[in-house]
This record gives sequence, C-alpha cells and structure tokens, in this order.
Amino acid sequence: MDSSTTQYCKQLEQWVGGPQRLADISGSRAYERFTGSQIAKIFNTRPEVYGQTERICLVSNFCASLFIGDYAPIDYSDGSGMNLLDITSHQWSQQCLDFCGPELSTKLGETLIPTASVVGPISQYFVDRYGFSADCRVVSFTGDNPASLIGMGLRKDDIAVSLGTSDTVFLRLNQPKPALDGHILCNPLDESSYMGLICFKNGSRTRERVRDECAEGDWPLFNELLESTPRGNFGNIGFYFDFKEIYPLISGDFRYNKFDAEVQRFSKEVEVRACIEGQFLRLRVHAENLGYNIGPNTRVLATGGASANGTIIQALADVFNAPVIVQTRPNSAALGGAFLAKYSLIKEQISFEDMIEEIDSTSIAANPSSDAFNVYTPLAQRYRKLEKEIDNKANNNSNHI
Repeated sequence: MDSSTTQYCKQLEQWVGGPQRLADISGSRAYERFTGSQIAKIFNTRPEVYGQTERICLVSNFCASLFIGDYAPIDYSDGSGMNLLDITSHQWSQQCLDFCGPELSTKLGETLIPTASVVGPISQYFVDRYGFSADCRVVSFTGDNPASLIGMGLRKDDIAVSLGTSDTVFLRLNQPKPALDGHILCNPLDESSYMGLICFKNGSRTRERVRDECAEGDWPLFNELLESTPRGNFGNIGFYFDFKEIYPLISGDFRYNKFDAEVQRFSKEVEVRACIEGQFLRLRVHAENLGYNIGPNTRVLATGGASANGTIIQALADVFNAPVIVQTRPNSAALGGAFLAKYSLIKEQISFEDMIEEIDSTSIAANPSSDAFNVYTPLAQRYRKLEKEIDNKANNNSNHI
C-alpha cells in the first residue's frame, strides 16, 4: 500500500479543519491512495510535471475518453472517492482543490456528470477501424466500488456484505452521516442519494484462526459449537483483531462478559460465537454510524467465501434482524458496468429495479429468529460502547510510544 502521501493527507485534513470536516465535505477522511493527496505529492515534488499537465483523469473517465475521442468528464460517484468532490453540491470543493494544486479544476475538468449518463457518440476511429455503428453511444465509466453496488442489484433498503479476507459492507443511503471509519460516495444510480462503503481487515483469516484454535480446524465442528450457544452468547462480546484494524487502530483479542468487564478467556463454544457475532455486530454498528437504518424491508445480500456456510449466515440474519440472500453471481463490478450501460439509455422509461427484475432471481438463505430484535438491539448498543473503550485504549497506547 502506497504510504508516500501520508504527510499530504495530514496536511489536507488540517487545511480544511480536521479529518471529520474533510469527511463531511468529501465523504472520507484523507487516504493515501486517494487522488487528492497523490496530486498534492506531484505538485510539491515535481512541480514542472504538474505545470506541463493538461488533463488529470481517473481510470474511469480516461477509458471513456478513449472511446469518444475527447475528454470525458468525471462522474459523481467515482469522483467522490478523491477527497476533492463536495458530495453535497456535486461540485469540486474549492478548498480541497486549493490545497492540492493551482488551477486544478481546469486540469480535472470543470464539469462533472451523473454516473448514469451518456458522454457522447463513439469516435469515428472505432467506426472506421473496428466497425462500430456510428449510432453507438458511450456511457460514463465509473469506479469498481460503485459498479459493484450496481452489479449486486442493491435496492433501496438493502445492505450488501462481502465476507472475504476483508469484510466489506455496501449500502444505499438517503441521509448519510460521514464518519472517520467509512466512506460516503454519491450513488451511481440516483444522484439525489448516496452509497456507503465500510471495509475491515479482519475477516476470514480471523474466523479461520478461531476455527483452528477452538474446532481443530474443522468447519462442521465449528458450526456445532456455534449452534450450541444461544443467540446473544450469554451477554459475552468479543473483538478479534489479528491485524491492526482500521477502527479501532489496534490488534489483539478483547473479551467482555455480560457486565462489560474484560476477561482473559472464553470457553470454546462461547469463543466461536463471540467471534462471529462480534464481527457481524461490527458491520451493523458501523453501517448505522453512516446513517443506515434497519427496517422491515431490509435485506442482507451476502457474498464471499463465508456466505456458503449456512450456520454463519443464520447468525448474520439474526444480528441484522433481516433475511439474508446469498449472491452467487461472480464479477459484480463488471456486471455493474453492463447494467449501468443499459440503464443509462433507458432510465427515463424504467426504474433500475424493474430493469433487473427478470434476472434478479434470488432466494432467501436465512430468516432472522423471532427474538433477534430483542437480543441484538441492546447488544449492538453495548458493542458500540465497548468498541469506544478499546479505541481509547489504542489512542492511549499510541500516545505513550
């Protein structure tokens, strides 16, 4: 991971009034890989290169530019992952631009467009060289995360959970609450709403480590141990960070009993459920922190390796108090690009949900248990409080280094 722009991230946050202020403007605190800090690095270390640069593109609008033979504008959704776009006004934030480099709006392109937009006809070159129809229209390209949201077919109240090496959450939001531990992007399908993205490092590898320690490396035994304990785990809550987590910024295992007192160990069956429930409570709590509300129409769309485990998926349904649908369609970002292309051409005649209705054949893999709401609503509140305590501990440790 490129960390050469760390100093510019810190300076950008200070420039606008702090990391939370930058998140309020751009949807995220400053990240090293984001375009804003990368541009600031070039301007400060190679000013002659910056000065000679006519245009700065994202990969997405660069590809669209190749097809139309002209500069294609940056779209709202991919543009909101740069620390440069004001996600409320859908315009460049002049304050952020001023920090990163002079005349930056001209280099990026003054105009931004909704993601589901036609950017122009295909260039004559492709017509002559490759036989494209002169009537072919080119739709705005976008980033992999917005495209994945489209490809997974998220509806208004859905939340998507990818259970892989990292555990990732995608969600649609009407009233976002930018936070330091997640990202808010403009919704690629609806310019009046937003999408949230949360990613945590400790996913499948942590589950596998607890499986190896408690169930002799055997998933069936792991599932038996999980099913042998009641929902809510007798009030015990666990935090398991094999790698230093994004939030809280700490590694290690932290276990708490029903009185919120930290303890050194759990029994094997309690440890297994504490790991699974703790990971899913983390996803729920941070989705709620970004403005997501679990309601009667909520569906959880699950993908990734652990989504094949029915016992784990049942726990996911219980923690979110919502039915879980396991998605098996591969390559969601590529599929989302195809959906976007079609929808951009017909969006005046049909909704996105109606467009994908015929191919969106899904079945429920798990329904929440009848007591899920009463069990996990207070447990989520306790999880939020205990996580804050761990974060304070992490901050205190860093202050003493």
